[in-house]
Amino acid sequence: MNARAILAKLRQRQTPTRDELGWFARALADGQVSDAQAGAFAMAVCLNGLSDVGRVALTLAMRDSGRVLSWDLDGPVLDKHSTGGVGDCVSLVLAPALAACGAFVPMISGRGLGHTGGTLDKLEAIPGVGTQPDEQRFRQIVAQAGCAIVGATADIAPADKRLYAVRDVSATVESLDLITASILSKKLAAGVDGLVLDVKVGSGAFMKDLAAAQALAEALTKTANAAKCRTTAVISDMSQPLVPSLGNALEVAEMMRVLTGTGRGPIVDVAAALGGVLLANGGLVADVQDGADAIAKAIRNGAAAERFGRMISAMGGPVGFVDSWQRFLPEASIIREVKAPSGGYVRAIDGEALGLAVVQLGGGREVESDHVNPAVGLSEVVRLGAKVNKGQPLAVVHAARSDQADRAAAAVVAAITLGPSRPKLPDLIIERVG
Repeated sequence: MNARAILAKLRQRQTPTRDELGWFARALADGQVSDAQAGAFAMAVCLNGLSDVGRVALTLAMRDSGRVLSWDLDGPVLDKHSTGGVGDCVSLVLAPALAACGAFVPMISGRGLGHTGGTLDKLEAIPGVGTQPDEQRFRQIVAQAGCAIVGATADIAPADKRLYAVRDVSATVESLDLITASILSKKLAAGVDGLVLDVKVGSGAFMKDLAAAQALAEALTKTANAAKCRTTAVISDMSQPLVPSLGNALEVAEMMRVLTGTGRGPIVDVAAALGGVLLANGGLVADVQDGADAIAKAIRNGAAAERFGRMISAMGGPVGFVDSWQRFLPEASIIREVKAPSGGYVRAIDGEALGLAVVQLGGGREVESDHVNPAVGLSEVVRLGAKVNKGQPLAVVHAARSDQADRAAAAVVAAITLGPSRPKLPDLIIERVG
């Protein structure tokens, strides 16, 4: 087998065989294919797609390109993944809440991709936190705290690690087949008993319309269940940022307000909806509603915050972070309000444009080697349906330089549509699949 023959098949809209896809995944992992060939593979799959059988074969081949974990713990091993959105820090709330409810959560997460933030980048805004422990330390953190949110080690789905970086810089992020294989190869390699997938739809998501989100949810659940991992997808709305902040440290601050009882908002509702499914599928509660109630209670009574604190200290972060988190998070040197040029109701928010504005501030990556500034971003972003008077703030820009703040402010004004009437707000949780 060779890369040229496989790329030629894809170019001609033919799905490579299971053996060919297995060879290509191993070749990604061990460097037999070049960066150019990896990029060509990603573009060909993005443009021409794979069959259902090919998608399962690629996912399992990428899973098997490295080590597949197994666990011996006193409770179900559960996990969650989001397909990506803006202001989405649900994982940081849900993982410790699940741990507080008796589950174990070895969550292998990623970095920022396109206009969406990355869970690892958010965690690394906390001083000292290391997100790349070796396998032994990973297992110790899961056993000690009940949860660990980490990056894939070099031997966990190494084919995905290579392809993930290529997708981010080659405009192939939106491929249904590559999204499915990327998400599930890592999750299945983590050896989980049950999985819930938060499939986002709306202006801030990769999937802009419901039909595309439903197609992705079906692809993910079919593929994961074919691999004998009990999986459900929840389609949730991303027509506005989930929390009113975008940027790594700013989103951690929003999450900490929720965990410590000074904030709430839709992030708790999404966490409860996802966690309820997992706890029910894992046999820890009688049904999904009982599970949702248990997650909400763990957040409300501080049990989730305690688990989060355990995880942060075990990962090298400050001992006592939960009690005095405000003094640990970095702040930008320039903080500036963005004034509304006119009055009206907030009728639409272009979440992707806001996410890209954060990337251009330095809060994400335009190329793989870019350094991420954890302090920059947007906060206090207005919500859909809010009434705004001329001159009132639409958002607050946090920037390192004045020229970057100017560009971000212009992007905010362009991304928020004001009108004379209040819009109908979409449902936060749209449907469950699988």
